[in-house]
Amino acid sequence: MPERLTSNMRLWKHEFRGKSLIIAITMASCQAFLLLGFDQGVMSGIVGANNRFARDFNNPDAAMQGNITGLYDIGCVFGSIACYFIGERMGRRTMLITGGAIMIVGSALLASSFSLAQLLVGRIVTGIGNGMNSSTAPVYQSECSPAEYRGALLTLQGTVTILGVVIAYWMDYGTSFTESSLEWRFPLAFQSLFAICLIFQLIGLPETPRWLVQHDRHEEARAVLAAIENTHIHDHRITKSILDIQVVLDEEQKDGPFRFKELFSWGEIQNLRRLLITITIELGQQFTGSNMINYYGPVMFEDTMGMSRNLALILGGAMQCTYLVGSAIPVLLMDRFGRRSLLMICSSGLCLCFVMVSILLSFDREDCAYGATAFIFIFQIFYGVGWLPVPWFYPSEINTTRVRTRMAAIASGWNWMAVFAVVKITPIAFDNIGWRTFVIFAILNAVFIPMVYFFYPETKGIELEDIPLLFHKGGLTGGVFTSKGGRTVAPGQHALQAHVDRKMEGTVQQVEVA
Repeated sequence: MPERLTSNMRLWKHEFRGKSLIIAITMASCQAFLLLGFDQGVMSGIVGANNRFARDFNNPDAAMQGNITGLYDIGCVFGSIACYFIGERMGRRTMLITGGAIMIVGSALLASSFSLAQLLVGRIVTGIGNGMNSSTAPVYQSECSPAEYRGALLTLQGTVTILGVVIAYWMDYGTSFTESSLEWRFPLAFQSLFAICLIFQLIGLPETPRWLVQHDRHEEARAVLAAIENTHIHDHRITKSILDIQVVLDEEQKDGPFRFKELFSWGEIQNLRRLLITITIELGQQFTGSNMINYYGPVMFEDTMGMSRNLALILGGAMQCTYLVGSAIPVLLMDRFGRRSLLMICSSGLCLCFVMVSILLSFDREDCAYGATAFIFIFQIFYGVGWLPVPWFYPSEINTTRVRTRMAAIASGWNWMAVFAVVKITPIAFDNIGWRTFVIFAILNAVFIPMVYFFYPETKGIELEDIPLLFHKGGLTGGVFTSKGGRTVAPGQHALQAHVDRKMEGTVQQVEVA
């Protein structure tokens, strides 16, 4: 088919090619996480103070503060569940556009709230849209990124998440000086701007080539791959990439349509092992204690450490700026040192920080409280290096194309359920056991080190179609210690690769004709 005709068949508007297209896709994916970060941080400077928000909503107690903050996360769970059932059918772009539209509706409900019921509904609706986005954006990015720097591009999502948190913190601080309801209405309405930008960014971008091949739209997939690689549509590299995707899909779909019980299968594909890794890495991200700080930083500084409200807000904003610096570090390190090393280093640092915070706060002295605050800042740097970025994209890497969308939805759902648990119990824990709350999270961070060491394989530099080879060895830890990243990933790959080669030889002509 002539290239001009192929170009006319494309469903996107932009003529971006090569790095320009990859940058545009990355910016759209990051926009979804900028919105996510703003939503995570916006309530921290609003709840838990004697301000206009408290007076407008009858001075909510610690339990109700947890509800206001946490129901957003329940909405995210519902959005992730929706993505599980309809995400594969609708595609990555459509789900992100839908999620952005729902968040615009949610922000309108929040900003116009005159009752606690409307506020809670707005939080849930906004969460539904964000759950769709957080399930889909990592998949969209991973399926369009070259393997050699896929980790860096995906890590940027974590960095812009914290940029969103920083914007929310300082916006809360800026509006805290007014006595009108603008103090909380403006920050809650502002998030709609990010959602609108997300929709406009996505309108002109393509669907992922792997989703297109999976839905028998081979010509569009070739056009998208040619645009990403900045080459001719009939280039042999494009043909090989399409064949790689098609062969892996054929192997995955040989047993017919997807069935739910496949998620619990073992065998060669080892979906159950992938599912357990997917769930535990999401639980690990949240039970580091990060969102205890992100959601309630100013409350923690004011109540637990005895600071003034103004100083608490300033420190909360400065803490998030430090967090932003920490989140930028792995952009340079992710594809060099890999996922495993950064997670283990991160866990060690987080454990040490919370041990020191617990010790210093136990003295109940002002100078020790300031010392504990310093370790909270160091905590943010360590967290940004590993546990912030990796859990968002690792499930998209380790799972096959057949179940990637569903596993990403499961990952997002578990992540937001864990966030809800943390933000719900944090104000109650601070009220009842104070600084001892940090001891619990210090112990959890220590547990995560052997969990990563024994069970999480390395995926740096590996094409998505080659990652199944990591699990070919079998067993709970199979492939973990032999996966160093790169194209050669496991001793057991040769038999599977031979099967793939034979399959490719028999399907070359069929795919080219299609």
